[in-house]
Order: sequence, then C-alpha cells, then structure tokens
Amino acid sequence: MKVVILCGGKSTRMHELTRDIPKPLVEIGGKPILWHIMKLYKHYGFDDFVLLLGYKGEKIKEYFLDYRWKNHNFILDSDPNNIQILEEAEKWKITFVDTGLETMTGGRIKLAQRYIGNETFMLTYGDGLSDINLNNLLEFHKNKGAITTVTGIYKKSQYGTLTVNEGIAKSFYEKNQTGDLINGGFFVMNPEVFNYLSDSTSCILEQEPLKKLVNDQELAVYIHQGFWTAMDTAKDISAVNELWNQGKHLWKVW
Repeated sequence: MKVVILCGGKSTRMHELTRDIPKPLVEIGGKPILWHIMKLYKHYGFDDFVLLLGYKGEKIKEYFLDYRWKNHNFILDSDPNNIQILEEAEKWKITFVDTGLETMTGGRIKLAQRYIGNETFMLTYGDGLSDINLNNLLEFHKNKGAITTVTGIYKKSQYGTLTVNEGIAKSFYEKNQTGDLINGGFFVMNPEVFNYLSDSTSCILEQEPLKKLVNDQELAVYIHQGFWTAMDTAKDISAVNELWNQGKHLWKVW
C-alpha cells in the first residue's frame, strides 16, 4: 500500500526556517520532520512512499539521494559508484512527484493519480507527528467501508471557556478537556476519492472534496486520543524540539 505525503506548501508562517528548505525538511532532534513521519509508516510495514513536491522540492530529492552515505557508515573503493553500507539502511521505495509551486492539496493528489494507481492508499501531511497505530486506522477504514477515513483529534483549549447569556456568565470551564474535533491528517483513501478531486491548482482537499464526501456519507472518522501535533510556526518547531531534548519522544513508536 502506498503512502502519499503532501510536501509542497510554502510554509509562510515559519519563513525564518523555510527560507532555504521546505517545511518537511525542518529538523526535529536532528532529523527532518519528513523522516520521522516515514519512520512511523515503516514501523507498521508501509514503505512505498509518494512524495508530492512543490516549494523547494529539489531539496527533498537531494536529501534522499544523499541519505544512505550521509547517515550510515560505508566503504568506498576505487570505484566511486561502489559504496558498501556497513549498517542496515532503511529499505523504502520513494516516488518523487513535482506537483507545482502554487497547487493546492487536492490538486496535488489528483496530479499524482497515475503514480498512486487504482488502489487504496494512505495520505498525510508533511508537518504532523503522532503515535497513531496505523494498523488500527486501516482496520477501522476497512470496517466502515467509506471512500475516505480521516483521523480526528480532540483539540484541547489552553484557555478557560465561558458561556455567556445577555452579558452574564452562565458557566466557566478551566481548560476545556474535550475541545473541538479537528482534521489530524493520517487519511486512508480508496481510489474513488479521485472522482471528488480535480487537477486544478485551486482544488483544496479540505474544502469542497471533503464536504462532498461528508454529504455522500463517505467520510469516516477514526478518533485518535494519543499524541499528536502539527507544526505551523517556528514556535511549534521549538516546542517539539524541546520535547525531544527532554527525552520525551512521544511520537517515536519504532
């Protein structure tokens, strides 16, 4: 089963970190976010990746072309093309697909249809980390029988919550422990999802396509209550690196 990862956004909200590299290559604990995501999928036996590239996509290509010799001990003999890796390297297959600089998420997926093929596939964003059990997610998807399954995350509020009627507080809850259910990425999609997408650069997965899936009762929601985080700003990157430095590798299941 292929794993499709959206890696093409411009990441304008953390420009100080992504001036020279795309967001998926921003490092957490000395390794790119993308590496952490791929290690999660590999842990559950999913090692056939399709990376949807856009902004500075060549940097992602360069990272993986150089990955084996930069990250492992090796022997190089007189033939510079003959490199013997001395450690077990990750055995993953990666398809790199340039999907345009300005293309939105839905358009990127549609443009990669011929590389994904007519089969069920997994999809996620290149900036989210989780300890999600992907086998359980896939089993849930199969049992529900919907075209698409999205992982739902309860986003807890960091603030107290007030309900007000005519200017008078009626209730107060300190740091709402339930919160709203949000899109946490980590999708499973049947090939019929391509009927909901267009190859227009303006097609945004999270808007019309998902709304149509909901209307057709073809969107299942798998609730994940473990660790999850998305990194939208430099502050988010710093917070996750701080977790790593404290030895709290909460998303590391491998």
